[in-house]
Amino acid sequence: QVQLVESGGGLVQPGGSLRLSCAASGSFLSINDMGWYRQAPGKQRELVALITSGGVASYADSVKGRFTISRENHGNAVSLQLSSLKLEDTAIYQCYTKVVDWYAGDQYEQWGQGTQVTVSS
Repeated sequence: QVQLVESGGGLVQPGGSLRLSCAASGSFLSINDMGWYRQAPGKQRELVALITSGGVASYADSVKGRFTISRENHGNAVSLQLSSLKLEDTAIYQCYTKVVDWYAGDQYEQWGQGTQVTVSS
């Protein structure tokens, strides 16, 4: 099983910036897609940004131009730079990965525990 550890959440003012990081670890794994989901109270979990193993990034329309996702640590980590933050960006952000366990012959998705991002004046 892959383990995901997130860091970087916190309180920030509107217009401010924050950087989230997620490190993945495990054995006999091929880590393919990595990304970030978020969920606010009363809303469904949504995919914020995704980056493939080849470094191709995609973003939700609501964050395009403001957030930047990147792969780090030889593809075993992912970061999300959040800029020009808005009140509606407040949510629990969860790291996401899609992996292949070659040893077990399984393909699965995994989410981290989540880190709180609060945008407030």
